[in-house]
Amino acid sequence: MEDYKIEVRELIGRYREKIWFLIPGPDRARVGKELKELEELIMEARAPRIAVVGRRGAGKSSLINAIFNAEVAAVGAVKSTTGRGRWYEYAGERGKLEILDTRGLGEGSAPAEESDTASALGEIAAAVSSKCPDAILFLCKAKEVDARIDEDLKNLGDILKLIEKTHGYRAPVVGVVTQVDELDPVEVLPPYEDETKLKNIEQAQEQLREKLAPLAGEGVAVIPTSAYMRFEGGRVAADRRWNIDALVEYLTEKLPRSAQLELARISRVKSVQRKLAQAIIAAAVATAGAVGAQPIPVADLPVLTGIQASMIIGIGYVAGRRLDSKSVKEFMGALGLNVGAAFALREMARALVKLFPVAGNVISGTVAAGGTWAIGQAATAYFVDERKLKEVKKIYRQNKKKAKRNLPEEAVLP
Repeated sequence: MEDYKIEVRELIGRYREKIWFLIPGPDRARVGKELKELEELIMEARAPRIAVVGRRGAGKSSLINAIFNAEVAAVGAVKSTTGRGRWYEYAGERGKLEILDTRGLGEGSAPAEESDTASALGEIAAAVSSKCPDAILFLCKAKEVDARIDEDLKNLGDILKLIEKTHGYRAPVVGVVTQVDELDPVEVLPPYEDETKLKNIEQAQEQLREKLAPLAGEGVAVIPTSAYMRFEGGRVAADRRWNIDALVEYLTEKLPRSAQLELARISRVKSVQRKLAQAIIAAAVATAGAVGAQPIPVADLPVLTGIQASMIIGIGYVAGRRLDSKSVKEFMGALGLNVGAAFALREMARALVKLFPVAGNVISGTVAAGGTWAIGQAATAYFVDERKLKEVKKIYRQNKKKAKRNLPEEAVLP
C-alpha cells in the first residue's frame, strides 16, 4: 500500500506546491476542505479492525472465511478452536484486514489453542487494550437467539465499557444472526425464497434486535447470514453463503473513513466498491471545480491533471488494482484524452471569462468539475464493473455530454 500512497502523495502535492499560495484566503479554506476529503479516502487508508464476539460454535471463523472468500481461519467442527483472544491479520494481494477473533464466550471445554488467561473475557480485554476495534460484530446462532444470551450480552457490555474507557471510543455494534441455513425448512438453499424459511429468519433477527437494543440502541442493525463454505485443496468445494454482501456493505458505512477502502478491496463486494468509488469521485469533482473557478491562468492545468490522476488511482485501488502515473496516462489516452486536449478545454473556459465576466469563473469551474466527473464514471465502469474498453469509451462520451448539459443556465452560450 505504501508505494501506492507515495504515488498519490506526489500527485496531490502538485496542487499545494504550484498554486496553493495564490488562492485567496477564503477560497483556500474551502478548497482545502475538499482536498482533505480526498486525502482521507486515499492517503489515510488502513486495514479495518473488527472485533468478532460470540460463544463457541457461533461461526466466527466461518464468517471470517466468508468475508475473505478464502480459507484463512480454522473452523472447529466440535471443539472450540480459538484459544487466545488475538488480533488475526490477513494479508493478501488486495490488502489487509485485522480481526479480533475471540475465544468463544460460555464454552464448556478448553480451546484447542493455547490460552494466556483463565477466561475468554480476560483474553478479550487484553487484546482490546492493545488495539482499538473500529466496530464489533456480535454473533449469535439462529437457533440460540434466546438461549443463555443474557450472559453473552453482559460480556459484550463489559467489552464496550472497556473500549470506551481505554480508547475514549464508543464502538458501533452490529448484530449478526449466523447459520440461518439450519432454520426450518433446512432443505431450502440460498437464495432463500421459501416463505416459512424467511419468516423464521425474520423472527430470529427480531429477537436478537430486541436483546441488543439496551446496549447498542434502538436502531441497532441485525443482519441474518449464512457463512457456510467448504474448502478442498485450498479451493471452494461448496458455497452456501447468503447475505454476506449486505453485512459487508453495512459494516463499511460504520467504519471510519480511513478503514473503508481496505474492506472494499478485501471483500470484493461490487456495491461497496461502487459506493467508495463515487465518494472518491465526489471529493475530486468538488476539488477540481474549486480549483477551476480560480482566476489563475492555465497554471491550474497540471493541478487538475494531478487531481484526476489521483482519483483514477483511488478508484483502481478500491477495485483491487495498483496503478501508477504511467498506467493512468494510458487509461486517459484510451479515452481519447491528452494534454493538448486538456489545454484546449481550459483555454476555452478562460476565453469565456472575457465574454461573461460575471459568470466566467463559474463556467471555468463547471468545465473542470464536469470533465472530472465524466472521467471518474469511466474509471468506475472500467476498474470496478470490469466493462470492456469500447463500452467504457461510450460511457465516457455520454457522461461528458451529460456534464455539459448540466452547466448553470447563465453559463450556456446562445
